[in-house]
Amino acid sequence: AMVGAGMTALAVGPGVGPEAVARVQQIFEAVGKVVLLEERLMDAVTGLSGSGPAYIFLAIEAMADGGVKMGLPRETASILAAQTVLGAARMVLESGQHPARLKDQVASPGGTTIAGLHRLEQGRLRAILMDAVEAATRRSQELGN
Repeated sequence: AMVGAGMTALAVGPGVGPEAVARVQQIFEAVGKVVLLEERLMDAVTGLSGSGPAYIFLAIEAMADGGVKMGLPRETASILAAQTVLGAARMVLESGQHPARLKDQVASPGGTTIAGLHRLEQGRLRAILMDAVEAATRRSQELGN
């Protein structure tokens, strides 16, 4: 929300009318996107969207560290990493295409990107991110009880 790109999930109670829902949505849309979900999914929202910025901060930091390792100045590497994540996220949101399709469009046969993706798959990045969402969701459930 600090940068106008917030994500709000709303669970609508039984006594809330459509006009009230529309008003609340309008308020939260001033700072980002809004989704309506069942209450039972709110812990999953916390695990994904609530904790998600920290996962991405870590990824940006690691990508920048990789750039520094390969000789880029720290400030330049940080800007490159952050802007890359921003651009990729906008592509997903604005293109309407599945992230896998966008990934495949960027990965040329025998190229640099597929080599990097192969290493990420070897390191189980996909499973680790899914596990992080699950762990944060479970913790949210524990804290709610």
